[in-house]
Amino acid sequence: MIPKTFKEVIDLGDGREISIETGKLAKQAHGSVVVQSGKCMLLCTVVSNYKQSDVDFLPLTVDYREKFAAAGRYPGGFFKREARPSDGEVLTMRLVDRVLRPLFPKDYHSETQVMIQLMSHDENVMPDAMAGLAASAAIQLSDFPFECAISEVRVGRVNGELIINPTRDQLKESDIDMVIGASADSVMMVEGEMDEISEEEMVEAIKFAHEAIKVQCAAQIKLAEAFGKKEVREYEPEVEDEDLAKKVHDLTYDKVYAIAKAGSAKQERSAAFDAIKEEVKATFSEEELEEIGDLVSKYFYKAEKAAVRDLTLNEGLRLDGRKTDEIRPIWCEIDYLPSVHGSSIFTRGETQALATVTLGTSREANQIDMPSFEGEETFYLHYNFPPFSTGEARPIRGTSRREVGHGNLAQRALKGMIPEDCPYTVRVVSEVLESNGSSSMATVCSGTMALMDAGVQLKKPVSGIAMGLITDTESGKYAVLSDILGDEDHLGDMDFKVTGTADGITACQMDIKVKGLSYEILVKALMQAKDGRLHILGKLTDTIAEPKPEVKSYAPKIVTKIIPGEYIGAVIGSGGKVIQELQKETNTTIVINEDPETEEGIVEILGTGQDGIDAVIAKIDALMFKPEVGSIYEVKVIKLLDFGAVVEYTEAPGNEVLLHVSELAWERTDKVTDVVNMGDTIDIKYFGIDPRTRKEKVSRKALLPKPEGYKERPPRNDRGGDRRGGNRDRKPRRD
Repeated sequence: MIPKTFKEVIDLGDGREISIETGKLAKQAHGSVVVQSGKCMLLCTVVSNYKQSDVDFLPLTVDYREKFAAAGRYPGGFFKREARPSDGEVLTMRLVDRVLRPLFPKDYHSETQVMIQLMSHDENVMPDAMAGLAASAAIQLSDFPFECAISEVRVGRVNGELIINPTRDQLKESDIDMVIGASADSVMMVEGEMDEISEEEMVEAIKFAHEAIKVQCAAQIKLAEAFGKKEVREYEPEVEDEDLAKKVHDLTYDKVYAIAKAGSAKQERSAAFDAIKEEVKATFSEEELEEIGDLVSKYFYKAEKAAVRDLTLNEGLRLDGRKTDEIRPIWCEIDYLPSVHGSSIFTRGETQALATVTLGTSREANQIDMPSFEGEETFYLHYNFPPFSTGEARPIRGTSRREVGHGNLAQRALKGMIPEDCPYTVRVVSEVLESNGSSSMATVCSGTMALMDAGVQLKKPVSGIAMGLITDTESGKYAVLSDILGDEDHLGDMDFKVTGTADGITACQMDIKVKGLSYEILVKALMQAKDGRLHILGKLTDTIAEPKPEVKSYAPKIVTKIIPGEYIGAVIGSGGKVIQELQKETNTTIVINEDPETEEGIVEILGTGQDGIDAVIAKIDALMFKPEVGSIYEVKVIKLLDFGAVVEYTEAPGNEVLLHVSELAWERTDKVTDVVNMGDTIDIKYFGIDPRTRKEKVSRKALLPKPEGYKERPPRNDRGGDRRGGNRDRKPRRD
């Protein structure tokens, strides 16, 4: 018997719907829902242990996976099963995690898992836009201590019209691709890319998304009420001691305030704060520290946070002595690495990124193979964040989710400025060498310069800046901080990163930690970010004003040649023989792709020497050489046979044809060498395909005058032979 189900339907306003259903699947999970739009179905389950973990943070895991069976496909790889998550899945996990995590109580430390799976795929629905809705809806059906329902939507804009959750085809035409996460009351997360839009247009898109999210939050609450809202579970809260908190505050606040106001460097400041913390601990006995040491550290951090925030709100000063809108000193350098195709260093304060550019053919494109999307990227960016960049020693266990997310943000910031006719596959790698502040924005800046240094003809240079916000709800004071430090990121109420050209925004990432942030403050923050972004852009263009006109002498040049589809096989050769020998002879890389629409061959020739590239083009032209019937051509004898000579067209080296011995001269020719020898250059006439032999026919004698008295020999069947061309008087063959 199929169990009773509960369902709510959300109208997207344009004929599309999203349904949320529970009661049928995964009933042992603490909450489970199936979210469906069209044929796309997501199953989300949530589970949280009832016992608190022995940690001082929320061990929350958000896992998003796309099952290949959902699209009727097999996974790649030897084992033919889903393995580690793809970058696309990791990015979706991050989008959901960033909205959910702040809504759990700060003292809730139970192991919590949110698992979202794509179970059925619809090519007209992008499933990642519904992942946040699925996660929140499942939590609403659980007994978790969770503040309020949230949801996420994607916003696009096609022909000036904003669209909620556009299709992938619509997104190709859109100049906005943003994912917004929010509750009914507050926007909490924004991430996306844009085609140089204004700050006001960005805020308009956020408002539009928020209205749709309010409807989705209401649907979740209605579903939970129909299903039967569970009582929120009880859990053991953290121990609090108000007297101890006051004691630590009194011992700490003024000293921290003074150090913060001194405007020292990161390492010096950290050492000074650690010294104050040790002084506070020294006021307690060892026995007391064993019992309340964690609380002392916790209250010290709270006092430190309060002092730093108050300094900024009251005096407009920051930890390193800057004013709120001041940007740290910047220096830049290009062409730093002597053997790479393009390189640059961008240093802003205590943050430094070294970017490299590598140019390649379409063979080096980044292949994307997900159930919801198959394709390739001819521009991609990788971001590396080694532990030494923050003066730490810690294990390196592969690429972290953070590195994937920051690299993706920088890639989205730059990719719209890569020209459509760029013949190369372009890979940018950012090595973060120092970090105190936004290394992803340093990556955007260093990436811009490295691309221009490599000779990639960027449409416009791009810069980026990380901003912060500190607010006091009681007094109404707030401060927008330009170019935030790492400490300000942790202590602030909002951090957002904005990238763009001189003409508009190309990408953004925003996390808002304060409830009910007004759009007035958001606009002010964006306008202040614009001023800072343009200041940084000026530093970049002072270093390199425009892309270098050509790639470096040791960097590969690429030439693209279009050939008719019928010649693709000839260029490749049997078993790849022709193309392999050609690459070896010319020291080039040759890639041939077939255009699925025109069926033409797209030949990419990559080489460091122009002579090699020219030789490849000449060879291809020769292979495509097609003589015209009745035309005369110069040829060179390249091989002698008993029955003729193999000749090569001098205007198409490698294009050969047999000149039969009977076509050498009007007179009878006993030996080929009586008329021509190896290396001789002669003229021939092309007659096309001989209907008798079905081979190409060429003739030398056709260009010579007939000898006086010359008589044509009769056709073979009129020369006394039988129908098979044999002699009637021939003796019978012996057995």
